[in-house]
Amino acid sequence: MHDRPFRSALYIPGSKERALDKARGLPVDVILFDLEDAVAPEAKGDARQTLAGCLAEGGYGARLRVVRMNGLDTPWGADDAKAIAAMDCDAVLLPKVNGAADVDALATMIPDKPIWAMIETPRGVLNAAEIAAHPRMAGFVLGTNDLAKDLNSRSRAALMTALQMSVLAAKAAGIVVLDGVYNAFKDEEGLEAECAEGRDMGFDGKTLIHPAQVAICNATFGPTDAEIDLATRQIEAFEATADGVVVVDGKIVENLHILTAKATLAKAAAIAALEA
Repeated sequence: MHDRPFRSALYIPGSKERALDKARGLPVDVILFDLEDAVAPEAKGDARQTLAGCLAEGGYGARLRVVRMNGLDTPWGADDAKAIAAMDCDAVLLPKVNGAADVDALATMIPDKPIWAMIETPRGVLNAAEIAAHPRMAGFVLGTNDLAKDLNSRSRAALMTALQMSVLAAKAAGIVVLDGVYNAFKDEEGLEAECAEGRDMGFDGKTLIHPAQVAICNATFGPTDAEIDLATRQIEAFEATADGVVVVDGKIVENLHILTAKATLAKAAAIAALEA
């Protein structure tokens, strides 16, 4: 069980100082500072310096600070790794991870930060279990746009096997797993539906491309008042019964339900602390 929430993870371009400053006040759980897709090739070097300066300045509070680098097979990857090793961030996100060997290569360059992996290729999905089991691996981020491109798929339904395999691998290894982005950032109803689907599949949260998506994501991936109330009553009823069957709202409550209930209350407390 993770000791902090990962409901919302917003991509912020590492090259845009104004956006980096605005991120300090956004109610997100994770900031994905992007040096890859959101930065033009000619701006890569300046983006590293801009991002390093903003991180050194601080002000991001309890938000988890994850930096997405360029792949080590690109002209910018090695320089990104060197720069990120010295940045004041919580983790590094490696794109297009195909296997544990990719994680090994980065681990030698950044020895003291947790590594997250973008799972966004067919090979990465097929090797998700070995990637998740790597001792330096701390989280998965699904790159659903790239995955859809490689699979030549035109619907979310076509990605279900890949999504479920990634969730299974992450849960087996006890690491974080975040769902991919929802591109239609003005479609609140569609976003809410996809967030609910991801939550029910077991994702810890969702990656976002626009601040307007944060509120829906936080609400969907956070425990509701009704869930908190039920968890509280389940625990109280279970603890008050020394022996015998415990029933709450007409349903039998077993030890496994109490574990879930305690996790719900712990998540609610962590969210409250983060938002304080």
